[in-house]
Amino acid sequence: MFVIYNQHAAHCNRHLSMENRSATTRSGARTALALLLAINLFNYIDRYILAAVLPILKQQFLANDPNQNGKAGLWTTAFLVSYMCTAPVFGWLADRFSRWMLVGISVAVWSLASGWSGMATSFAVLLCTRIFVGIGEAGYGPAAPTIIADLYPLQTRGRVLAWFYVAIPVGSAVGYAFGGKMADILGWRWAFYLVVPPGLLLAALCLLQRDPRLTSAVRSTIVKRPRLRDYVDLFRVPSYVINTAAMTVMTFAIGGFSAWMPDYIFLDRHNEFAPSEHLLGNIGLTFGAITAAAGLTATLTGGWLGDKLRSRFASSYFLVSALGMLVSFPATIAVIYVRFPLAWFMIFVAEFFLFLNTGPSNTALANVTSPLVRASAFALNILIIHLLGDAISPPLIGVVRDRWNMNVALFGVAVMMVLAGFLWLWGARFLPRDTMKVEGAIEQSAARGG
Repeated sequence: MFVIYNQHAAHCNRHLSMENRSATTRSGARTALALLLAINLFNYIDRYILAAVLPILKQQFLANDPNQNGKAGLWTTAFLVSYMCTAPVFGWLADRFSRWMLVGISVAVWSLASGWSGMATSFAVLLCTRIFVGIGEAGYGPAAPTIIADLYPLQTRGRVLAWFYVAIPVGSAVGYAFGGKMADILGWRWAFYLVVPPGLLLAALCLLQRDPRLTSAVRSTIVKRPRLRDYVDLFRVPSYVINTAAMTVMTFAIGGFSAWMPDYIFLDRHNEFAPSEHLLGNIGLTFGAITAAAGLTATLTGGWLGDKLRSRFASSYFLVSALGMLVSFPATIAVIYVRFPLAWFMIFVAEFFLFLNTGPSNTALANVTSPLVRASAFALNILIIHLLGDAISPPLIGVVRDRWNMNVALFGVAVMMVLAGFLWLWGARFLPRDTMKVEGAIEQSAARGG
């Protein structure tokens, strides 16, 4: 009986130990998600301060230049080129070394570079500072969603990643509003200075986190180092390739839309507003609020819909993404013809359906790639979508605007939305098979490890 009692006590202790570890893991996952969400928020605030103060920067550094708009677009392109070109390097590092250490260093680099942007004295200096902002964000971009994918299972990953990607519209909106208001109150330089302290604080907090690969269910898949073949195999996954193509077209559209919209409203549509000495700040604040509201609700709705519909439609992540892009097309066209203030509503509709794909498309990206090379898969995706997407759309739209007008450019953006929608519809046939292949490999590897 004493032996039986000891066995029962040992079983209970093991059960309690497992429960405690599970509770600790859940708490750690929530802490990691909250920290990464806060960092991602400042990521996009730092990016879009530039767009908010663009009219002022053009007058200060490019006054009387006949190619003013085309050159101004290069500030965004410089950031994106450095971001996309260095992302694969950091993705490779994130598959091999501490992701949290990499994230912390990266956040510190881009925060300091943002402050440096406020010290710019010429077009060239500002171009240089945006390059370093891109390098800093490249170390964060591939690692962050990979940490989350390691911490959360397939069944809830869509909703969790949707919360993470909520920072895109909300951070962008805060960047527009904060940048415009600070420019009105303290001057455009302070808009860049004031984001440095919170960025450095978040960077320091990253150094206190543990890499989830040490405790996650996928740890048995990362004992070995990735091989060249593992990277090449990414191009043999149809849903990864098609998803990346659709995200590239979508990024072209949303990058051009977001980079030029405040400037377009301020310069081309100002006659539709009551006269105001703070018109730029008011436009930035309104556009920012709309972007935040549309992006927040759309990103969470898209993640929820993708997970909810997955039991009925195995390709739900792609179907939701396609629906959003196809509905956004007519709303974008309507922005051209509808006068303000009603045009603000059309901007809301266009942005809501543009952001609907954010959670589902990135969740699909994580689901069809092996944990062994998942950070590199995100990094490769970053390289492609920006190289062929929003790295070229802002200056291209600027050139179209210089030669014709912004309405022509917006028509082109709307056509890109339709193309992205059809690509996701095409990829829907491959998504279930590719997802199950990765999940099966993880289960087999975990069984061998056990």
